[in-house]
Amino acid sequence: MTDINRDDLRAAVAAGMMSEAQAASLLTLAEQRSGVRQHMSGLDEPFELFRGFNEIFIVVGLVILWAGWLGVTGIGIFGNEAGYTGAVVFGLIGMAAAAVLSIYFTRKRRMVAPSILLAGLFGLSAVQVGAGIAWWNDAGTPAALTVSAGFATIALGFHYAIFRVPITVALMAVGVFATAFGAVTIGGTLPRSAEDIFLLTADGPFAILTFALGIVGFVIAMIFDMGDPHRVSLRSRAGFWLHVVSAPAIVNTVALTLLEVGTIGAQLALVVFILILAIVAIAIDRRSFLVAGVGYVVALSLTVLEDDGFIAILVLGLVLVLLGAKWEALRGWLMNRLPVFPGKDRLPPWTLIQGTP
Repeated sequence: MTDINRDDLRAAVAAGMMSEAQAASLLTLAEQRSGVRQHMSGLDEPFELFRGFNEIFIVVGLVILWAGWLGVTGIGIFGNEAGYTGAVVFGLIGMAAAAVLSIYFTRKRRMVAPSILLAGLFGLSAVQVGAGIAWWNDAGTPAALTVSAGFATIALGFHYAIFRVPITVALMAVGVFATAFGAVTIGGTLPRSAEDIFLLTADGPFAILTFALGIVGFVIAMIFDMGDPHRVSLRSRAGFWLHVVSAPAIVNTVALTLLEVGTIGAQLALVVFILILAIVAIAIDRRSFLVAGVGYVVALSLTVLEDDGFIAILVLGLVLVLLGAKWEALRGWLMNRLPVFPGKDRLPPWTLIQGTP
């Protein structure tokens, strides 16, 4: 008799054969009957870029096909010889082509890598359409950025509603960032450097906007996560990609600002911030926040400790390896000692014998 695993349940949910709640209930029952959390590897973050070399082969073909399309139409990396009307028309054709290919590779074949690429190409075509419309109406560069990013974000929303490709939510998040920044620059406010996007001490609203949008992205990602604590559906994968976008927005803004201040108090505050970050990452079972903060630990070590900084980096590497090896056990220890807080029972299960996650 063939055993049914998590991938089978995810496929059943994606095919509409059962709901996410039914899949989670079935998984809970199966884990309880088998001794439950004896095998913790199943609780790892779902992350998949491709399932076989055939998908890579198709991706290469799609990239070559798209490059040929750009060359024939005279748009994109080869310039814009078709004019703004051509940009809109060819962009719409590109969106339609990506959608049709997604029907086959995403809905029918359920391939991972081609689905990711097609979602990105659909978004790029939407950007092309938005930019063509903006320049068609003699809009300036900030307005063109705002219109193209906004149009692409809305189009990607429809794409996600139809095809449910998890990475699409991350592309939408990037589109929201670009739209918001474009809207700010329409009034003439421009960042003087890339650091102004993250430094709260810099002039302009960019860092505040980055931090605020990062918080919003984190909240939405947690809604995805709490809607699928067993991580058997595509909701948890969408949450993963949102964390990948929101975590750097939050961490970079706070950490870069504290590093820029440079005082002992600011450096201590950075250490405390990273410790809090680690606790949050372990509690919600998402490693992306820790990955985003590791670079600042390295920078702080080299800045403050100077020659001894490499010893601190060596210790940090050892801690990360041990943390990755014993993540589940450490998370179980931490969660059992944290007080009850709203939503705790909707986070991924953490104990070895937890009857009700």
